[in-house]
Amino acid sequence: MQDLLFGFISKYISLTEDEKNAIVSLDIFRSFKKGTTLLGEGQKSKDSYFVLKGCIRVYYIIDGEEKTTAFYTEMDALTPHCVINNTPSGYFISCVENSLLLISNADMETEVNNKFPKFDTMCKLFSAELLVKQQMDFDEFKTSSPEQRYLNLLQKRPDLIQRVPQHQLASYLGIKPQSLSRLRARILEKKS
Repeated sequence: MQDLLFGFISKYISLTEDEKNAIVSLDIFRSFKKGTTLLGEGQKSKDSYFVLKGCIRVYYIIDGEEKTTAFYTEMDALTPHCVINNTPSGYFISCVENSLLLISNADMETEVNNKFPKFDTMCKLFSAELLVKQQMDFDEFKTSSPEQRYLNLLQKRPDLIQRVPQHQLASYLGIKPQSLSRLRARILEKKS
């Protein structure tokens, strides 16, 4: 698990053995079973998540119906809004699969950044990349039809098709599960 994290970090900065040992000593690695709720609507939290292995999702419950807004898989990071705003969460975060997560909080991050300033540089670079990716994903979602959203998903995140239950995938695409079934059939028909 540490090698996964250090491999990811090496894309941004190089680490000394002391820095690697400092990260390991933080005791930030946690395993969660499929179905575990990490954050519930109305709860407060200071935790940020980095997925080393597995899949977590963000969803709202609106009029008794789950509305999935995001899936986070290997090497994805998530800081819930409630952490930044210090308010109760408006949504849920749960594990779609058994997951291995790195969990940190602002105090821990400040301590590490003070000890090792290059982590601050890495976090800024990663945050900027994440912000651009999220804006592009949002724009693409808002400007595309359900069929185009599904085709984009097949192209950019095909692993989700196998990893995520169909009703969650349909919710993520903004359609009903029955519509997703029809959409898949239509796409297969076009290919043959």
